[in-house]
Amino acid sequence: MKQIIAVIGPTASGKTALSIKLAQALNTEIISADSRQFYKEMHIGTAVPEPDELAAVKHHFIQNKSIFDDYNVGDYEQDFLKLSRQLFQTKNTLILVGGSGLYIDAACIGLDNLPGKNAQIRKELTKDLNEKGIESLQKQLQELDPVYYQKIDIQNPHRLIRAIEILRQSKGQKMANLHQKKTKRDFETIYIGLNSERAILYDRINRRVDIMVSKGLIEEAEKLYPYKNQNALQTVGYRELFQYFDGQYDLDFAISEIKKNTRRFAKRQLTWFRKNKDIKWFDLAYDLNEILEYIGVRNE
Repeated sequence: MKQIIAVIGPTASGKTALSIKLAQALNTEIISADSRQFYKEMHIGTAVPEPDELAAVKHHFIQNKSIFDDYNVGDYEQDFLKLSRQLFQTKNTLILVGGSGLYIDAACIGLDNLPGKNAQIRKELTKDLNEKGIESLQKQLQELDPVYYQKIDIQNPHRLIRAIEILRQSKGQKMANLHQKKTKRDFETIYIGLNSERAILYDRINRRVDIMVSKGLIEEAEKLYPYKNQNALQTVGYRELFQYFDGQYDLDFAISEIKKNTRRFAKRQLTWFRKNKDIKWFDLAYDLNEILEYIGVRNE
């Protein structure tokens, strides 16, 4: 049977480097499941692989969309299935990499037939957001599904509105039930997770933010500021700098908020992934041969 090797883990855990090593060892290609690296306008703040990394192995779904495109996880599932079937014609194994748990699940497990958009509910929730603030949406979601509330980015109004919209139409069901396995895939998935002690991971996150700033994150965010309400830009690293441009934060505080919110994001990613008991976890200081042995490959 064909195989997907899914390289997952929190932000700054080294997924890109490992995925390239695995793809080279297996003579295959990489499919991204990072929901923010799809967007060509967002480069520094999403840690898109460097040009030499992209050149080392063929990558797919990297900066292939615009922030102005209407693109969601359902679209991604269909794009992934189409591409994987095509690549499996010449490859036995493909590498899937990303920290977006929902997108990993969409690719490897499949999405449920969740309720579609409801104009009336969206209108009500948008009114709540504008009149009462994001806290109103947070409270509603926490009351409807306290478990899911702990997993998503509660600072992202678009995510909150969509979650509440789904739950209101689902007659009391919780997201955990709605996101159960829907379809059988014609490939097997081997999950490889990267993680470390919290202090080590948090130090890597803090240093990564400093590197992003030195590479021009502030300038990148400034160019995107006129479009700050686009859904794709409701993202850690951009959101805090938009508040700096709005005069709500000074720069040092904005950068410290990026670090804090990225650490919180990493915690939510781990919460999501830990529900998957099929993940084999490795430390950031992994032995590549050990990972290759786990997936059944010898590194000659």
